[in-house]
Amino acid sequence: MSRETHLAALGQRHDALDKEITKELAHPAKDEVKLAEMKRRKLQLRMKSRNCSATVYSHPALNS
Repeated sequence: MSRETHLAALGQRHDALDKEITKELAHPAKDEVKLAEMKRRKLQLRMKSRNCSATVYSHPALNS
């Protein structure tokens, strides 16, 4: 899997979690534990995406 494909997949998973969180927030009897877990996973995906992006842009071969 190329880095670009990996970044796209991470973005899709992040967007899907965002939609799940929004849906759960709209529910009158929202599950706070479930929300916290989804938010934690969303943050992890964002960090993975940033780390992968930083690796791509800071690669020595790309800066020559």
